[in-house]
Parts: sequence; C-alpha cells; structure tokens
Amino acid sequence: MSKFAVTFFPENITVEVEEGVSIKQAAALAGIELKSTCGEVGTCGRCAVKVIGGDIKNLGGNLSSRLRNSGHVLACRTFPESDIKVEIPAESRLDEHQVLVSTSREKGILVERELDLLEGYDFDPICRSVYLELPPPTITENASDLTRLTAELRKHLEHKEIRIPLSVLRNLAVTLREADWKVSVTLACFNGSAHIVSIEAGDTTSDQYGLAVDIGTTTVVAYLLNLKTGSVVGKAGTYNKQARFGDDVISRMIYANEPNGLEDLHKAVIGTVNELIDKLVKEHKIKSSNIQTVMSAGNSVMAHLFLGLTPKYIRLDPYIPTAADLPPVTARDLGLAINPEAWVFSFSALASYVGGDIVSGVLCTRMSEADEMTLFIDIGTNGEMVLGNRDFLVTCACSAGPAFEGGGITFGMRAMKGAIERLSIDPETYEVSVETVANGKPVGICGSGLIDCIAKLRDVGLIDRTGQFQPVSSDRLRQNEEGPEFVLVWGKDTGVGKDIVITEADIKNLIRSKGAVYAGIRSLLQMVSMDMEAIDKILIAGGFGNYLNLSDAISIGLLPDLPVEKYEFVGNTSVKGAQLALLSRQAYQDAVEIGRKMTYIELSVGTTFMDEFVSALFLPHTDLSLFPSVPA
Repeated sequence: MSKFAVTFFPENITVEVEEGVSIKQAAALAGIELKSTCGEVGTCGRCAVKVIGGDIKNLGGNLSSRLRNSGHVLACRTFPESDIKVEIPAESRLDEHQVLVSTSREKGILVERELDLLEGYDFDPICRSVYLELPPPTITENASDLTRLTAELRKHLEHKEIRIPLSVLRNLAVTLREADWKVSVTLACFNGSAHIVSIEAGDTTSDQYGLAVDIGTTTVVAYLLNLKTGSVVGKAGTYNKQARFGDDVISRMIYANEPNGLEDLHKAVIGTVNELIDKLVKEHKIKSSNIQTVMSAGNSVMAHLFLGLTPKYIRLDPYIPTAADLPPVTARDLGLAINPEAWVFSFSALASYVGGDIVSGVLCTRMSEADEMTLFIDIGTNGEMVLGNRDFLVTCACSAGPAFEGGGITFGMRAMKGAIERLSIDPETYEVSVETVANGKPVGICGSGLIDCIAKLRDVGLIDRTGQFQPVSSDRLRQNEEGPEFVLVWGKDTGVGKDIVITEADIKNLIRSKGAVYAGIRSLLQMVSMDMEAIDKILIAGGFGNYLNLSDAISIGLLPDLPVEKYEFVGNTSVKGAQLALLSRQAYQDAVEIGRKMTYIELSVGTTFMDEFVSALFLPHTDLSLFPSVPA
C-alpha cells in the first residue's frame, strides 16, 4: 500500500500516512486537533482546510459555498493521493479552551455557591493508607508473610476479608524484608472487603493520592486529592479528545458502531485523563504510582465509553444501557497511567440519558435531604434536570444539541481564547462591542456569547420573536447565499481575517436548543402536576453556567422567569460529588441510594414534551404570560 507525506502549516509538521487515511486523521497523528461535530461523516462542515500542494481525492460534503469558492475542502472527506501540503485556518482548530476547574468566579448575577463537601459526613476515604510495624518471623513464630501482614491489618480495619492482587503478592516477601518490616499499606475498602492496592517501605501515608474526575461530553476535569488530609492538591481540565469523532453523544454512539470505533473512543477518553494525570503529577512533583484510586462521574454514554462498554443500545428503542450500576475496575484494566492496581469507581447511572454526573450533583448539593422544592439543571449538549426534595426526586433529559457548545453555528466555537462571550449592540447605530475569552482577537462565538447575542439582537429590534431578521438601515445586516446575516465583528478586527457573522439559521438553531431545555423543565413539572411557582430554588450546574448571563437566559426563554434570588450557580457538581465520594465511604453509599430513589421520566413517551417544545420556539415563548418580566 502506498504511503504519502502530509505537511501541515503553519506548524510545518510532516507525518507519513498510508493510502486511505483522511487529512483529518493525518492531522490527529500530527497532534493537531480539528473541529468536528458530525463524527467525520462530512455533514457539519467544521474541519475545513486548504490543500496548497499535491494530489487529493475529495469526496465533497457539507461545505459552505464561501469556503468552497476559496479552495477549502473538508479534512474528514479528503484523502492524499501523493505527498501534499495542507494549510489549517484558525477557525478549524480545536484549540485548548476555557475549562471550569476553579470556584467563585462571578459572571452576570450568578455567583458560585461554595459547598462544604464534608458537611454531615465523617472524613473516611474510600482508599486509605496504614503504617505498620510488623514483628519479624522467627523459627517459632513462622506464619507466612501474608498471614503476618493481614493479621496486623485487621487491628486497623473493620473488614475481615482482605484481598491482595497477585502483582503485589509477588513482591511482598522482598518488600517486607528490605523495609525491615516497616511498611505502609494502601487499601481500597468497598463491598465489605479491603483490597490492598500497594505496599511500600517506610511511612508513606502522607504521599497517597486520589483523583476525582468529571468525564464530560465536551470537557474532562480532574481534581488531585491528598488521601490523608482530604485537601485538594491540584486541578486540571481540558477538552475531551473524543470530540474528533463528534461533538454530541449521538454522533459518538454512531461512531462506536464503526470498525474499531468503540476502541477509538475508549482510547481517546483514557488518553484525555492520562494527559491530565501527567500534567498534575509534573506540576505537584509526585509519582503517578502514588495515585491510588479514582472516582469518576459522567453521563451514561461517557461512562460506557470510559469503561469500553458498547453504548449501541442506549440510542435505540427502548434505550437500554449495558449497565447502570457500574462495577469498580482497576487502572490496569483501563490503561490509566497511575498505580496499575488502583481501583477506579464510577458513579452509577439512572437511565440512558441521566448518568452518574447528575447523581453526583444531587449528592453534593444535598437536595435529596432538603425540605425546599429544588430544580437542578445541568445545561450542556444534553439538558439534564432533577426536581424534588427529601420526599421525592424525578429526573429527565432532553437533547439540547451542540449549539450551546458552538456546534451547528456558522462561527460557533467552544470557550477558547478569542471566543466572543459577551457583547452589546447600540440601539441606534447597531454598532457592536464584544468581550472575548482571555481577551484574544475574536475568532468565533461560544455558547454564553450566543445567548447574549440573541438577547441583544431582540432588545434592539434586529430580530422578531421567531428569530427572523427585521429590515433596518445598517451595513452590518446583509444577505448571503444561504440567507440574511448580521456582522458581529468586521474581518479587519478578527483573528481569522474574515467577518464574524451570525446568520438567521444560527439563530433558529439556538432557539431550538433553548426551546428543548425549557420544554424539558415544563414537561417535568407537568408530570408531577406542579406549577413553576412551586419551585423554591433553582440550581444551575456545569461549566456552562459559570459564563451564563441569567437575565439574558430568561429573556430568550431558556430559563423560567422566576425571581433571581431563587437561582444559585453551584459549579461543576459532577467533579465535586466525585471528590466527596472519594473522601467519604458513606457519601459513596448515599450516591448509590440516591440513584435508586430517583424516578426517570422518558420524554419521548407521549406528546407532552413535543407540545411544550413547539410552544417554546419563540422568544421568549408562545405564551408570554410565562415571562411577565420580559418586554413583549
């Protein structure tokens, strides 16, 4: 089979690939990630590149006429037929983006509420290290090394059954003697047994760590915890490398059915976590082998792909996951770059589209223990929500689509440097001022910026309640081949050398996304015969909420028109719940019980959700009485 050299610019990186490998796959080999929301089937048009030398086979795809006329092709649908040179524009790159790993960042009127994670729980890590000084054997005290070790361990443990992996047992005799019978034993305690993870010479109990991980569809966040003190040593986050196979869970489930697709997706998320591990151990100068346990939380599809389980039947009627209660596995089983015998725990899922990340959120916010009627919302590619208190918990999920992450939007992007996240429009001149992530030159617009944009366009009368542009005297409003568009930033002021616009199709796309979330909330309330006013508190979770302007979200009909004092931003509760479960075995057990207590409502059954969705396809809604504070 022929091999071709592919050189990427401006990096000037060359990789050699076999015939039949796409330019997008070649870019990944070169360490260059390109945007994609469709799973490399050529429908999203995000991975546009320009071939500036060599022969190619171009299979076409959904590429805008503007890009096609300028000589661009889709990297996922274009294959080298000789040595080629490829120029990658900035807007096609999947660059490092803003990931929420810290707390208390003020945005709009939502300020993150600090959570006292261990309030009401004893500090009792699921993995602990015990220092032992064993009596050495003699001719009369001649019990085996393992018997001697376990007998001493039982003085410190409540568990009668102690298990040891073969890899640790093989080194036991030498380790004990070289350590002069003074060792630190790290154990994971669960399911009524104590599982030995490692045995080290001397007192190393202060150097044992755990990892709390939020495996999101878009981002992965990891907290490094000291298991002796419970303190957070470090935090890190990055985008989920599965994004190259599609932005949303549906496209990834479809890709998982391709040859080697499941393996590709599993390796991508494991590689993402390993990248964060590498960053944390280097920053904090610890040994990766001293990370002795992991607690992960993610939606059902992400949890399946993390463990290498097929998600095929989650998307097919009747939407059944392979497993809801996910068993602990070892790091060796998954390929995580930590102690190979470390135990990896996953929060149990509730249903196909309500996963352990939501259970984790309910756990750490204590809403299952509260008297107040609480609505918990995690807005992302999926809109997942829980309604209830100590008496009951009901939950559902609606597909918001990737618009809030920039998917399906002409200049949409994730919250990377240069993404527009705030803007204002002069009501008389229609001049636009923008704020961008990290104050970079504008290169696109992210989810929070899109919500801001739609709200401001309506405020100044540029669009009507359906999202249709209205005729005004401004050179920013113009017609292109696909329909009307409004220029947010002129090309001379951007980092991509072209005008950044929002099209009428983009606006309609976002209206559908916000409509799905609001319809989910209304449907959930109808299922329990409850009015919106009965809600005492609304908790907004997830990284997206950190950048959300609440007044704009209400004005476009994304969130209920309730007093702002009812809203609280609680941050990344997925990773916070994972952190709590690492530090308290009781909290981990409570999470299991919370999952069993929650009642899942499938919105695809009946017509309630679809009726509500159609009604929500206006700004803010068909029924204006639901939004009394929003000007008509």
